[in-house]
Amino acid sequence: MKQYDVRQCRVVRFEQLTADVFSAWVEAGELARAAVPGQFAQIFVPGKTLRRPISICAIEEDRLRFVFQIRGEGTAILAQTKEGDSWDILAPLGHGFALGDTTRKVCFVGGGIGVPPLVAAAKPFGQNATVVTGFRNKDAVILQEDFEKNGNQVILATDDGSAGHHGLVTECLPEDCEAIFACGPTPMLRALAAEAEKRGIECQISLEQRMACGIGACLGCACKLKTEDGGWRHGHVCKDGPVFDARLVAFD
Repeated sequence: MKQYDVRQCRVVRFEQLTADVFSAWVEAGELARAAVPGQFAQIFVPGKTLRRPISICAIEEDRLRFVFQIRGEGTAILAQTKEGDSWDILAPLGHGFALGDTTRKVCFVGGGIGVPPLVAAAKPFGQNATVVTGFRNKDAVILQEDFEKNGNQVILATDDGSAGHHGLVTECLPEDCEAIFACGPTPMLRALAAEAEKRGIECQISLEQRMACGIGACLGCACKLKTEDGGWRHGHVCKDGPVFDARLVAFD
């Protein structure tokens, strides 16, 4: 199989996790065997021209899991999926997390719908990973049990204090982590990049961006990346990312 491919994938399990967040397990065959944590897929939506980019949440043998939130007409259509339906999937796409030594003490930080890509990434670390997740309130919380099944240490934060720590995820980082892996809103990623620089540790961040093609042809998902001479250049989240060394991302 080439780097990525298209497959008709049968949906074997479909669940509603919250009012607007859904989970789908699909039989993906070679696509699953080629995937790594942090990559994504482009999923065809009937009646729509453009596919929808959705991060890979979990990888188990020949199956992939996708967790997505309704954000428009396309994802609203996907939310009507029934078990036994087939999804037309282009995957695996992009560069995932470079996990390195899984015996290190590391921290995974996710905000909102940025939490799902961290499930597969945190799994190899087991109890060596502290997973800090942030949500608006208790009704938006997802996937805590999945991290616990991984053996990860889990810290929950909510904006309104209705569950877990009342405040920001950046207030919950353990002192002894040797690397940070994160996905979520840009202000959170910016703050984590600054904290990692202050501590002198590695930080990898997964950027969220609107995409069209997902393979670097349309150039629609541009992002600013720093250059060695102190300037910046245009990169693309789908082809150069979605995971980047935080030191290379120009946030302003």
